Amino acid sequence: MAEKTHQVYPTAPANGYTRSDGESLVSEDELKRKKRIEFFTYIGIFIVFQIIVMTVFGLTVMKVKTPKARLGEINVQTLNSVLATPSFDAMFTTQIRIKNTNCGPYKFDAGSATFLYQGVTIGQVVIPKSKAGMRSTKTINVEVSVNTNALPSSSTLSSELNSGVLTLTSQVQLKGKVELMLIMKKTKKASMECTITFDFSSKTVKAVQCK
Repeated sequence: MAEKTHQVYPTAPANGYTRSDGESLVSEDELKRKKRIEFFTYIGIFIVFQIIVMTVFGLTVMKVKTPKARLGEINVQTLNSVLATPSFDAMFTTQIRIKNTNCGPYKFDAGSATFLYQGVTIGQVVIPKSKAGMRSTKTINVEVSVNTNALPSSSTLSSELNSGVLTLTSQVQLKGKVELMLIMKKTKKASMECTITFDFSSKTVKAVQCK
């Protein structure tokens, strides 16, 4: 009796399709390409985000604002007038306040506060070199003495003294630098112009207006 021979055939895949090595390589390349695209997409998003953050930071924190100078409370020590001359003299204490709203210190050079009547200087005090810290106000106490020695004859002064009210102006201009992040320095001038109204009858200050 003749022996039966059995021939073994390879099992076909369930879907009836066999993937070649070439197709496998193409799929791997496609996967790598997609990963590269995702990687560069994330890099692009990160760069855009950093640009937005730096822009906002530059427009807020890094924006340098001009410090402001102001007069504080004025305490009159003496206030005298002579109608016949006419003339006056006064002595008072006050504060020069340098307000710095920046996120870094404002270092300013020595300067002066000038007190004037009708545009003529009648008194001056020295403001020493100093620093207003980050988002803070530097207060400098000063004693001021003013008189009419340097004034020419003035009918305006005579009428003011007769009214019992005297108006002076005060000016300050300081030059300094705002320092940010220990690397950025920006030159800024802190200025002030104030109007001071004295009342001779009560020997006090009626009003102080600064701009």
